[in-house]
Order: sequence, then structure tokens, then C-alpha cells
Amino acid sequence: MFYVSEIKRTAPETFSTPLQKKVYETLDKLGIPFERVDTDPGITMEDCRNINAGLGGRIVKSIFLCNRQQTKFYLYVTRDDKPFVTKDFGQALGIPRVSFASAEKLLEIAGTEHGATTVLSACLDSAKEVTFVIDKEVLEGEWYCCTDGTAGCFVKIKVSDLLDKYLPACGHTPILI
Repeated sequence: MFYVSEIKRTAPETFSTPLQKKVYETLDKLGIPFERVDTDPGITMEDCRNINAGLGGRIVKSIFLCNRQQTKFYLYVTRDDKPFVTKDFGQALGIPRVSFASAEKLLEIAGTEHGATTVLSACLDSAKEVTFVIDKEVLEGEWYCCTDGTAGCFVKIKVSDLLDKYLPACGHTPILI
């Protein structure tokens, strides 16, 4: 049975990673209310359905990408059920094709591992040069649900708080496609 906790409205008592700690410090500093659930690591689509039910929202898919030279990095957020096509992504941004960034670059720049990639990494100094790209369909609802930078905790905040408070305070203006 896949574990999903009851909804919590406070940060974890202990933090698993520096990114996780920074995410909750940033949410607190900006006065952004959130709900979160602790879970088993969410790997499969079935796991995601369980997390969605527990959180009362729909978690997004976040993909960390780079150019061939690994000099430009992109964090792309889309619906969990939407296939990712590199050609379409590149055309939407007017850039050459991109590929998945290595696990090492993901950890070095976004502070997380595969399976826990999150737009909330924007709070890290190491992510200052990352281009954040968000699928407009993700923003159609009231809530934005994603990991907190770990594979075992998922957070729900208002879309308006993400776009109007969190990302600007972190020095980012996302590209919407």
C-alpha cells in the first residue's frame, strides 16, 4: 500500500536536503501558505494518482534539460500526463533541440535528484541562470502541486503565489508556452 500522510500545513520537523530546507524558508519568508503530504517515493503513475488524491490536486511533471554543450539549462513544467517532445519544446522557445541534463548537473544546479525535480529550486543561487519554462495548461487551475525537492514530500500552493510571489522573489520570470 502506497503511503500518503494526512495534509500538513507546516514544514517538516527535519529536512532531508538543503533544497528542502531552503524551499520552506522561502515560502515562510514570503508568507506563502501551503499544504503538503509526506509519501513513499512517487515513481509510477499509480503513485502519482495516490499522491494527487491525498493532496487534493494534480502534481506536475518537471523536467531538467540542457543544450548540447551543457551551458544552458531549462526546467520545464508540464502536466503529468503530457508527453514531452524535445522537438516541440525547442520550437516553442526558438532554440535547438535539448536533451535531459545529467543527474550530476541536476544535483549541482537544481539541488535535487531525478524524481524530485521541482520549480521550487528557483530559490537556489545555483539555479539563477536556469530558464524556467511552464506549460500554460499547468496554470489553468487554482493550485500548483509539486515536490519540495525530495521524492517523498509533495506541496500544494496557489498558482498566483507561484507566479506573483515565489518566482519573482527568486529572480525568475518563467516563459509560458
